[in-house]
Amino acid sequence: MLKSRMPYNRATFITSAPDISRLPADSGIEVAFAGRSNAGKSSALNALTDQKLARTSKTPGRTQLINTFALDEERRLIDLPGYGFAKVPIEMKKKWQKSLGEYLQKRQSLKGIVVLMDIRHPMKDLDMDLINWAVGSDIPVLALLTKADKLKQGKRKAEVLQVRKALSELDGDITVHAFSSLKGLGLKELAWQLDDWFLGPYVKEEADEDAQTS
Repeated sequence: MLKSRMPYNRATFITSAPDISRLPADSGIEVAFAGRSNAGKSSALNALTDQKLARTSKTPGRTQLINTFALDEERRLIDLPGYGFAKVPIEMKKKWQKSLGEYLQKRQSLKGIVVLMDIRHPMKDLDMDLINWAVGSDIPVLALLTKADKLKQGKRKAEVLQVRKALSELDGDITVHAFSSLKGLGLKELAWQLDDWFLGPYVKEEADEDAQTS
């Protein structure tokens, strides 16, 4: 069982919205999952929550709406439309990009972004556009290098180190981990980072006091 401070397995679906005007009230805390189409966003959300929360598909571009999942009354997970998939009509692509851009620029409750990138070809132009935007907006980023089970351990570590080095030059709040929803690799790191964003950094002294008074 995943050890975390937030009950991610209690996440519930709220709504699928074509734009931010249809989202829940802009209050509390939201963490958004973003990435290129078929990067593994839905699989990561399902692994985190230990349920089939988000629809997965081998067909890129399946997530066309902003999907919202509640953890409690004040905290939400957001599954953003995938970006960068060429084989869709241009008008549909423009619509996705508009809703994605509006969410990122205008949503005040956004407190962190999980950027998912296939470990075999990370840091594409659109990935870097998103990460650079987050750094410029002082929004922390967790970069998950997905499908890490596709690489042997040595190659996997080398890729993580390379991405960490490249992103460290941006001088932002960026954390990088290898991730595999299939093998559970990086799952606890994902949960712990989200815990920090939703609840604040873990403080051992506070935990000890709670244990003594309970």
